[in-house]
Amino acid sequence: MSKKKLLSEVELTLKKCTEGLSNYDDIYNKIESAASNQRERFHLDLKQEIKRLQKHRENLKNWCSNDTIKEKTQQLREFKQEIEYRMESFRKIEKQTKTKAYSKEALRHSRSSESQPQLTAEQHESKEWLEQQLDTLLQQNTEFEEQLERIS
Repeated sequence: MSKKKLLSEVELTLKKCTEGLSNYDDIYNKIESAASNQRERFHLDLKQEIKRLQKHRENLKNWCSNDTIKEKTQQLREFKQEIEYRMESFRKIEKQTKTKAYSKEALRHSRSSESQPQLTAEQHESKEWLEQQLDTLLQQNTEFEEQLERIS
């Protein structure tokens, strides 16, 4: 295949990738704001879009290793990474969709996400230290109450 033809095919694929990523983002936003009955339909649309993007990703991977189009390699890698990022977000959505609404896992996830905000490493360490101190104080309190009973 001639270099000119290959470059035009690459440009066309990059354009399709841009459109596909945009469509994916639109559908993803609709899923987040949709009611549960519409989520299934949007999930199917999202699945179709991710399959298209995966096909483009395979082409991008092959072209990245091709020496004839070195000037496009960086752009190809960036689009490949964007598609892989969308693939990861799709896996998360798919896991949420497959989880039954009142299963133990779903209830546990909703409880933990509602009750605990995300903590930094330093905050997590402080929380653990406070819990240890609380346990120590409760143990000391129990010991003092036992001593008080023995004395009286």
